[in-house]
Amino acid sequence: MTAQIDHLVVVAHDLAQGVAWCERALGITPGPGGEHALFGTHNRLFKIATPAHPTAYFEIIAINSGAAYAISASSKRWFDMDNLALQAAAAQQPRLVHFVASVPEANAGCAALKDLGIDRGQVLQANRPTPSGLLEWQITVRDDGQRLFNGALPTLIQWGAQDTLPSTVVHPTQTMADSGVSLHRLSVSHPDVTRLNAAYQAIGLSAVSITSGAANICAELHTPRGVVRLDSSGF
Repeated sequence: MTAQIDHLVVVAHDLAQGVAWCERALGITPGPGGEHALFGTHNRLFKIATPAHPTAYFEIIAINSGAAYAISASSKRWFDMDNLALQAAAAQQPRLVHFVASVPEANAGCAALKDLGIDRGQVLQANRPTPSGLLEWQITVRDDGQRLFNGALPTLIQWGAQDTLPSTVVHPTQTMADSGVSLHRLSVSHPDVTRLNAAYQAIGLSAVSITSGAANICAELHTPRGVVRLDSSGF
């Protein structure tokens, strides 16, 4: 199995705040996104792809306060978005909290992590409408919504519905224009580096450097504002 960086996840209090932050911090206006009926969230997106990360993009996501969601009342939203401490931090400023890695087979990725005693969650079928048609994917989400390892263990995503042929899979970056922002480097640090490194090896993720230290995700981006560094700072 080989995993690659799919997208960075920045949580905002609301999308208006997220857009204003992006314009101020990165020097661009994010492109359109969509709504996620499964979790009552919505997003704005832009491409950050490079030859090393050919399908990478940037997601600014927020709870859609006017929308219901389809998950059960006992389950939590993805990416720890129901966590009160994270919500309070995002109310002050949008925060990089996580990243998602694409894999050829999400169930196999979950099984590989389970062999290490890591429960990455269920593989859920998700979709959202786009002007080009229905965008579909399979994604790992725990019932408690937790990201694990302070967000440094990626959520796994497999693009396409369960029966989609690999040759017909649609990825959102296929319709994204160049944004003027590119991902230069993604690195993580964590106190439990041995276990986290074993998890990366299990899913075949080699594009993210990993060191021992305080929990952090660091994304270095080339932007119209120059090189910008975003840190999760333990969230």
